[in-house]
Amino acid sequence: MKQQGIPFEQVNEYAAANGMSDKEAAKLAKRIQQLGLDRELQEKKTAKNANDESYEHEYADRKDSTDYWDRQLQELKNKEEYERALRRRKIFGTELFSNDNFTFEPDLRMPPPPDYRISPDDELIIDVYGYTDVQHQLKVTPEGYVRIPYLGPVYVNGLTMEEARIRITERLSTMHGSIKSGTSLVQVSMGKIRSIRVLLIGEVARPGSYTLPGLATVVNALYVSGGPGEHGSFRDIQVIRKGEAVATFDLYDFLVRGSLAGNIVLKDQDIVKVNACRYRVEMIGEVRRPAIFEAKENETLQQLLEYAGGFTEKAYRKVVRANRANDEQRELVNIPASQVDSFLVRAGDRFFVDSILDRYTNRVTITGAVFHPGDYALEEGMTAADLIRRAAGLKEEAAMARGVIRRLQANYTPAIIDFSVEDVMSGRQSLPLQREDSVVIYSGIALREPYLVDIKGEVNAPGQYMYADSMQLEDLILIAGGLSDAASLKRVEIARRIRHTNGDTADTRMAIIRQFDINADLSHTPGAAAFVLQPFDEITVRKAPGYTKQAYVAIDGEVMYPGSYAINSKGERISDVLRRAGGLRPEAYPEGALLMRKTFINESDSAFLTNRLELFYNKLQDSTDITRLMNAMKRKEQLLGINLNEIIRNPGAGYDLLLEEGDMLKVPKKLQTVQVFGEIYFPKKVQFTKNMRFRDYISGAGGFTSQALKRRSYIVYANGEVRNTKKVFFFNSYPKVKPGAEIYVPAKKDHRGLSGQEAIGIASGLASVALIIVTLLDRIQ
Repeated sequence: MKQQGIPFEQVNEYAAANGMSDKEAAKLAKRIQQLGLDRELQEKKTAKNANDESYEHEYADRKDSTDYWDRQLQELKNKEEYERALRRRKIFGTELFSNDNFTFEPDLRMPPPPDYRISPDDELIIDVYGYTDVQHQLKVTPEGYVRIPYLGPVYVNGLTMEEARIRITERLSTMHGSIKSGTSLVQVSMGKIRSIRVLLIGEVARPGSYTLPGLATVVNALYVSGGPGEHGSFRDIQVIRKGEAVATFDLYDFLVRGSLAGNIVLKDQDIVKVNACRYRVEMIGEVRRPAIFEAKENETLQQLLEYAGGFTEKAYRKVVRANRANDEQRELVNIPASQVDSFLVRAGDRFFVDSILDRYTNRVTITGAVFHPGDYALEEGMTAADLIRRAAGLKEEAAMARGVIRRLQANYTPAIIDFSVEDVMSGRQSLPLQREDSVVIYSGIALREPYLVDIKGEVNAPGQYMYADSMQLEDLILIAGGLSDAASLKRVEIARRIRHTNGDTADTRMAIIRQFDINADLSHTPGAAAFVLQPFDEITVRKAPGYTKQAYVAIDGEVMYPGSYAINSKGERISDVLRRAGGLRPEAYPEGALLMRKTFINESDSAFLTNRLELFYNKLQDSTDITRLMNAMKRKEQLLGINLNEIIRNPGAGYDLLLEEGDMLKVPKKLQTVQVFGEIYFPKKVQFTKNMRFRDYISGAGGFTSQALKRRSYIVYANGEVRNTKKVFFFNSYPKVKPGAEIYVPAKKDHRGLSGQEAIGIASGLASVALIIVTLLDRIQ
């Protein structure tokens, strides 16, 4: 498929053209998908289309070239071969020669038939057993002899196996006396069978000369040659021997009746001729084998139906329609069932067997709230009550006030007939049924919105639950898995819908609110016990005011006891948790300490922060700035610069921040390097030296590049604090460098000059304006 450029969508047609069944084609398609080759075939198709387009573009102005017409001719040949293979597949009998599951090689392990004639190159096995035990394996010479040791040649050419046995026994008896006395017997069998050359001519798929085993028959020869071709006959296959037709074989006898009459054993130099087909007709529709069939002269439609396997169960047998070609034009023929036996078929006839109507003469249907819904036979005088009883009666939830019958009127337009189910079942109303009536009994439960109650808040399984009559507050809490540990027993709230059935618009309430106190063991309380839940009530169990879950912060790095610590109180600060962690180690670098804090705590914080940032996004002009900001906000934690030295010296001061859940304090070791990034010649780490200044570190990394924006340089210290370069008079004042700092030198923005076209456009515009001004001045003067 890939070599021929056939896409995956045409895998079924390709498989059919190669003689595969529909089931095998489906397996092939599934296998191609499992191996991922369907995408490759699709890419092949896309590439082929692209190549075709480029080829068409290349030769658009050279359609008289030889290459162009060779390509067009090749495409036309491929299409014709493909369509020819599809047409051939429709011919009845072609699957016999295109299906790999069928093999028609002769069985060389079985004895030859009684009429088989020995010829040169056959191998005979002669067994003498009994008193004398001798075996000879002899090959027939080109002259027709077998040479028996110590006896001489014996002529066997043209003899049958029995005749050869008798002749060889007579000759052997002259040498072995035990054969004459009967104490030894002679058996002659066939060893290797000779090969013969057979010529296949006529309308055969692959005509030519073939070498076959000596036991090959007509069917064997047809199989190796691919069978009859597109115009070949399946019913007029002749065997020509020495210039005379010795047999005629009809493949339909084998395909339909299993008869092999005429399938004779071939001889050397036989000619198998497949004559051209004279009568072909097509049978489609509701027959078991829709196909193109070959007919003989004076065959009837009934014989053709036998070849097609007869009618299917859904076939409309009263009339078979035919499309027939006359001498000048086509005509349609209706063949009633009484004429099928006598109707003679013609070449080119196309028969169509229709299907029966998909409708019923006595069907009524019942659906809905009955025990056995479905289709039932309409009986004489049947009423709606009779049909309900046939369906085993009404279900308990059936709506008794109203049911409907969907009825087809005389012109097949639908109509609705309503009735009281209660009156029909009690006999107060009789409702006769007609053909194709559909009785619908509605369920009272299905006619209403599903009754649910909703519970949320501090329960173990919040959500919606089915409502049940007499359900109370404590019942729903039990169904929801009980109260959580944080649940408050006070002010459990119930919100109820307001249903204004009298159209009172003065009532401005949006819900009926009730609050109840409950017991921890969900036992009855006087207030809640008297209040029965209704459908669509919504219950909220709130969190106890004094309930707080443990919140943790983490401290890592150069402290005595790093790890997670629970926040002791809402007023706990960095100095407090640092004290609980045992203080700093001697090698700690407090100036590089930093605090990581969550970007947001909950969903409401996230939404609030997002709304505030929307305004900021709109103010940014550069898309890279927007991307940088959005990437920063996607991080779950943000860096918060702190001054740990000041916190240690003055606990509780402004530098000493209050802790929040999820905070992480990191205290590094003493840092000894400075990292340089950006528009410098060799970005790298430089060893920190106390007496070195900003420019010294830049020089140590190769100096500024030509694109460096010096006045925007900045430093990020180890604790996250950022300092930028300031302008003092006409000079840059660079920030102080500390251990662990990172120096960033940004690049200048690209200033693109005018292109040639843009310059020409501006010059043209200015010239036009100047011309207009000169013209106006001339007119004014």
